Amino acid sequence: MAAALRRVSGLLRPLIPLSQRGQGCATQLASRFSTLTLGHTQRPAICSAVQLSSAFHTHLTWTHSILKNVTPLLPSTVQPARTLTYISLRKGKRKSVKSVVKRFLRLHCGLWIRKKAGYKKKLWKKKPARKQRLRQHVFCNRTQSKLLDKMTTPFWRRRNWFANDPYQKYHDRTNLQV
Repeated sequence: MAAALRRVSGLLRPLIPLSQRGQGCATQLASRFSTLTLGHTQRPAICSAVQLSSAFHTHLTWTHSILKNVTPLLPSTVQPARTLTYISLRKGKRKSVKSVVKRFLRLHCGLWIRKKAGYKKKLWKKKPARKQRLRQHVFCNRTQSKLLDKMTTPFWRRRNWFANDPYQKYHDRTNLQV
């Protein structure tokens, strides 16, 4: 228990205010290394048990409160990764995020469309009506469209013309504010 506390307090030492660092019997022991020499063995000077336990308890509760405050700041198990390259190593240019280009389609009006999540997964257990709904495309909202625009280069945002484009009737929208 004491070893674990020492490890945690060592990690959190930069967070401890300078005014509180020298207080308590346990920190005095650690900082001064005052030892009594008895023959060829060395033993640390020992404070009274009451002082040590109260200092340990105070330090433990203070460390617990710091951990409660710091825990939301620590990264969770899964973080969304938007690996956008601002400056490439070869030419020094901005790069598009490949997963955005593969999963989304930008319409000429500035909207982005995507397939619904899970449209390829476990189709054997889904009813035909649900499979039909999953095959449909979904519009991204304004915030998502802005984010996807930032994650792609102007090459993917420009207008392209394709022969027999199945999305031709969706590219130009009227009475729509983006």
